[in-house]
Amino acid sequence: MRDTPGLTHRRRLLVLAICCMSLLIVSIDVTALNVALPTIRTDLHASVSGLQWVLDAYTLVLASLLMLAGSVADRIGRRRVFRTGLALFVLGSLACSLAPGLGWLVAARVLQAVGGSMLNPVAMSIITNTFTEPRERARAIGVWGGVVGISMAAGPLLGGFLVDVSGWQAIFWLNVPIGLAAFLLTGRYVPESRAPHARRADPAGQLLMIALLGSVTYAIIEGPRHGYGSPLVLGCAALAAVALCGLLAYEPRRAEPLIDLRFFRSAPFAGATVVAVCAFASLGGFLFLNTLYLQDVRGLDALHTGLYLLPMAAMTLVCGPLSGRLTAVRGPRPSLLIAGCAMTASGVLFALTAAAELPLVVLLSGFLVFGVGFGFVNAPITNTAVSGMPRTQAGVAAALASTSRQIGTSLGVAVIGAVMASATAGDAFRGAERTAWWIMAGCGAAVLALGALTTGRWARGTAERVARELGDAEAGPEPGSG
Repeated sequence: MRDTPGLTHRRRLLVLAICCMSLLIVSIDVTALNVALPTIRTDLHASVSGLQWVLDAYTLVLASLLMLAGSVADRIGRRRVFRTGLALFVLGSLACSLAPGLGWLVAARVLQAVGGSMLNPVAMSIITNTFTEPRERARAIGVWGGVVGISMAAGPLLGGFLVDVSGWQAIFWLNVPIGLAAFLLTGRYVPESRAPHARRADPAGQLLMIALLGSVTYAIIEGPRHGYGSPLVLGCAALAAVALCGLLAYEPRRAEPLIDLRFFRSAPFAGATVVAVCAFASLGGFLFLNTLYLQDVRGLDALHTGLYLLPMAAMTLVCGPLSGRLTAVRGPRPSLLIAGCAMTASGVLFALTAAAELPLVVLLSGFLVFGVGFGFVNAPITNTAVSGMPRTQAGVAAALASTSRQIGTSLGVAVIGAVMASATAGDAFRGAERTAWWIMAGCGAAVLALGALTTGRWARGTAERVARELGDAEAGPEPGSG
């Protein structure tokens, strides 16, 4: 493998900082955009499903292309793909800011997503190959998780301020200087790396993945409008089933599949993947629901909405690095158990107390507890995904973890949006809100259960068997898990 030997500690930290810049613009874009949704709805005359597509057009395309971007980066060079992604993301952001209508905005979000698919998983692969010592890598991933917290803290506040002062378009302008700076710094300071064996393209697998994710998301978002028993929605469900069966039948027959299904024989890796889907579905639903609640029901402006979300964001910022250090020392189990308990508690609290004028102390306490849960969940997901897999396939392993996050976000927005689509005010809104919170509580319970089931001795044994099967002596159980 063309690794990065000989880098000084300061140079490695600089590489980490540059990679975190890409995470910063992507994460701020998502959190800030949620705060701007009511303004976009007014300016562009969008429906609830239109707002869902503004979010899910991005996450859906991102999830569909992450695997391709990871394998291409391993083949032709991670730095090259990373810089290409930065350039496309900046161009997409400019196009979003100039969009004259909802359709144009959704199309520009697709361009953003093409660039975004080349950023976070490739950046994580660069980090994995820069920080090769397991504990040092876990700490670097903890910093990575902390940047998520920073973006979540800054995104709603900054987004709210920009919307109030200049309009929702300014949210996309923010990406341009940060993206350009990361593009220039990457060319100067990030060394090129790639896997020694060039993985062949898998166009059939890629098309099956797009068909699966696209049809599921479309059916969920458009179901309330067309009816879940309509031929269109049933056709999407059938297409999703065919695509899934095609992936399961076709991919194991390829020498170099888009998705190596053997990875999922590792209980920690499979568990981390499902945990990521559940945790990010809860986050996507949380942001979408609370943006509507705070602005449509409580009558707050965008800036005050960001202020109300600050306890959640601040706890994510604080708990991300703590989780990274805890994972480095004791493995993923403690962080996953804390995350599952906190996310479940937050969902149950809001489900039981849903009201138009929920007392402020209850509202902010629930936000704070959710932030603790989400802050603790990121580091064990990423660390388990990349630590249990061969470093020669670091890009693919990191892309699988990132794909599961984006799938979760898409499903969270789609499902919670579908629940809220026909409820705009009064008792109907509160009833739908309770249902949404019970769904998010269920996601938290799934994180708790999987954290307990997929991090024990039996699970570590499955990871060791997969590592031996994949033929990489360096792969094995996550650090601190023994």
